[in-house]
Amino acid sequence: MTETFLDKAYTARDTDSTRQLYDDWSASYEVEIGENGYATPKRCAEALAEFAPDKSLPLLDFGCGTGLAGLALRNAGFETIDGVDLSSEMINQAKSKNIYRTLTQIEPDTDIGENHMLMSAVGVIGAGAAPISTLDKLLHALPSKGLLVFSFNDHALAESENIGRLNEWLDCGAAVLLFSEYGDHLPGQGINSTVYVVEKA
Repeated sequence: MTETFLDKAYTARDTDSTRQLYDDWSASYEVEIGENGYATPKRCAEALAEFAPDKSLPLLDFGCGTGLAGLALRNAGFETIDGVDLSSEMINQAKSKNIYRTLTQIEPDTDIGENHMLMSAVGVIGAGAAPISTLDKLLHALPSKGLLVFSFNDHALAESENIGRLNEWLDCGAAVLLFSEYGDHLPGQGINSTVYVVEKA
């Protein structure tokens, strides 16, 4: 049986090989995950919409990929969306959707600024993608009272460090958990995810 890109997606790798995987996957990405019923973007967008005080505020879609999360966010009513991603080829796919105000290729150490009261990291953190330090990066950049929506799929949930890092922010009061819901991620693969919305203290 031929190995798909999705089969490779949850294998831990370095930055360059992660970028190469997503560059190579960009043209067929939406077809492959669409066939598996990718549900997390819509779930994240609807969760953030429930708590966002103003959907016209600029929103940073971190790890925007081909723009599926941005499309879900736009459909949920968000008006000003900036996307960043490691993969230039994924960004090229996102450009064709005409939903982003800006699209920027970044490196893991790129300063993302503190200009967005709303942030999303949909399907971004976990094995084979961004490390859990990404959660710290986003929450440090989020202004006080800003909102972050993100997801951990079953692979990420199986790594105790991920939940542990989230709890470090929550237990000390640096962030407040507004929403947590376990549900479909890629039903075709039998994979679920938990969607979280947190507010920076």
